[in-house]
Amino acid sequence: MKYSPLRILILSIALFFVYGQQSFAQEQGWQADPDRIEYLEEERPQYNWRESAVPDFQLPDALEAAGGSKVQTKEQWQQRRSEILNQFRTHMYGHRPGPPENLSFDVVEEDPEAMDGRATLRRVAINSQHEGRSHEFELILFLPNEAPKPVPVFLLMNNRDPDNTDPTREEKSGFWPAEEVIDRGYGIAAIQNGDLAPDDEEHYHEGVIRLFEGEQAAVDREPDAWMALAAWGWGASRVMDYFEIDSRVDTSRVAVLGHSRGGKASLWAGAEDERFSIVISNNSGSGGAALSRRAFGETLRAVNRFRHWFAGNYDAFDDREEALPFDQHMLLSLIAPRAVYVASADEDLWADPRGEFLSLVHASPVYALWGHEPIRADEMPPLDQPLVAGPRGYHVRSGGHNLTPQDWHYYMDFADHLWR
Repeated sequence: MKYSPLRILILSIALFFVYGQQSFAQEQGWQADPDRIEYLEEERPQYNWRESAVPDFQLPDALEAAGGSKVQTKEQWQQRRSEILNQFRTHMYGHRPGPPENLSFDVVEEDPEAMDGRATLRRVAINSQHEGRSHEFELILFLPNEAPKPVPVFLLMNNRDPDNTDPTREEKSGFWPAEEVIDRGYGIAAIQNGDLAPDDEEHYHEGVIRLFEGEQAAVDREPDAWMALAAWGWGASRVMDYFEIDSRVDTSRVAVLGHSRGGKASLWAGAEDERFSIVISNNSGSGGAALSRRAFGETLRAVNRFRHWFAGNYDAFDDREEALPFDQHMLLSLIAPRAVYVASADEDLWADPRGEFLSLVHASPVYALWGHEPIRADEMPPLDQPLVAGPRGYHVRSGGHNLTPQDWHYYMDFADHLWR
């Protein structure tokens, strides 16, 4: 069949719009720095750093129920959500308990003139009693004095040294830029993950796990028992319990945020506790937002070297990611229809930025049940240009593995989009 030159031109233009624009969008979106790839291949040659070496994989369908039926409505999703939640509990994060028998809150310090009068500081001891045992951890909370009450709050699950969240403000860290958050009209809070479960394979059980399990926590535990990540999230839920009795906090607008292993914990906290309005993952990587089946950067086996983070059953999937009954896009799906924000860093290929973004992409069918447009795989944004699609956000920031004021400003912009 012969085509006229005009017809060929028309077909060429049509093909460009079908295929060329997708290719153009991919080229304009974030791409890993070739020099960074070469450096990591020399530094850690046992791991994959190239997209061309990502294995072929098929993700489980978040909307396919256990019996094979397809979820088509928000109402049907609730049962499917319970199935997925229990799969993650059994095979990955463990089964965490609810509140203790007795929970109380003691204000140990209040300063209405903090930050040169711009904020009120409240330090709260959160006390638990259970079966004759007790546990205590501290919440640090700053609320802006000039903002109308009740105030929306960002809660950081801090996996770094307490100096990063110094309530005296003698030491200030970009990891927790409290003054900048207050100046934006938001409250900012923090807890120390290590106060709930020490981040140590030998001692992780000495916090709230021992509160519930007593001395049995130090011996062999069930393969689906809760571990450190779940214990940190349990603590975030107890903070929400406190917020519910503090009239100055708007409990309908609380964001939970974590970085790295804290980001893994924040995602699980948001899946377990639907009171969090926004769930934020900062550079959480494997076991957090990144798709396990991509086998890029930190693998499932590599993250499992931290044996106190995940339930013992997770070990069964070392080098067998394809056997998982779920992948991390389904973790993000558990947050729907609430807001979720995933963030990566340009130099942090260990956390697999593209795999983190693709989890958000593949959570789209669940968010579509609430009428939200899908995020496409070719829409990964350029460096330092956040993508916001309704209750979902993503950015890849210049620099390395860290939580920075730049990240915080993107998160506050996202909160402005949703809350104001």
